[in-house]
Amino acid sequence: MYYVYVLRSIKDGKLFNGYSSNLRQRLKEHNKGLIGVTKYRRPFELIYYEAYRNQQDATLREKYFKTQWGRNYLKKVLKNYWKHMTT
Repeated sequence: MYYVYVLRSIKDGKLFNGYSSNLRQRLKEHNKGLIGVTKYRRPFELIYYEAYRNQQDATLREKYFKTQWGRNYLKKVLKNYWKHMTT
């Protein structure tokens, strides 16, 4: 399985998305500072993920999340999460 995931930086609140075949290990790598692009924004919490059987499908979904349409989709799907964060 391949997982497309969205992480939220606890430090600055910004989101990061990616994909991996081992979601638990990848989250550990992000939080240990082993991933260069997120090294200075840790720690992270996993706020969303989707599972795919095919790597190409996961890659396409990850790219979609990086577009404005994808960000809007995540806002809608995570509506209750964001409500909780503002209260």
